[in-house]
Amino acid sequence: MFRRLVAAAISAFTLAFAPLAAEACPDWRLQPVFGSIQLPGGFMPDPYVRNITAGGTQRLTRCGFNWDGFVASRPDFDLYYGGGYAQLTIAVTSRADAILLVSAPNGDWYYSDDYRGTNPAVTFRNPQAGLYDIWIGTWDGSRRNPGQLIITEYNY
Repeated sequence: MFRRLVAAAISAFTLAFAPLAAEACPDWRLQPVFGSIQLPGGFMPDPYVRNITAGGTQRLTRCGFNWDGFVASRPDFDLYYGGGYAQLTIAVTSRADAILLVSAPNGDWYYSDDYRGTNPAVTFRNPQAGLYDIWIGTWDGSRRNPGQLIITEYNY
């Protein structure tokens, strides 16, 4: 009887708190921290630059990703892109060792670390139109690191 009660209590605890672990991981459904923008193909001025803060507390490897680094649960920025151009690059500059995580319109995930020095960038060839959710994290879990998000259709 005691074992059944303990097993039932453990099961109830696990079911009650299992969603909390998933909520801590990057979730494209959440509102972005630094806003969003709609950019048509051929947007001007190019590049689009937005001040951001790099960092987060959620370790990617604990969320099922094969990449390391830390991001927030909420996207940092949402890009609604019109498409129609040969390439689209999403990049970050920061004094911190930044990482970049992007969820593309088709649901695929992209990651970058150290594209130029410790600054990440992801280039999409023949980019899809739609929503790009962007997380700007850090390799070491540091937070509150000023930086810039850069979006361009030119070579980067």
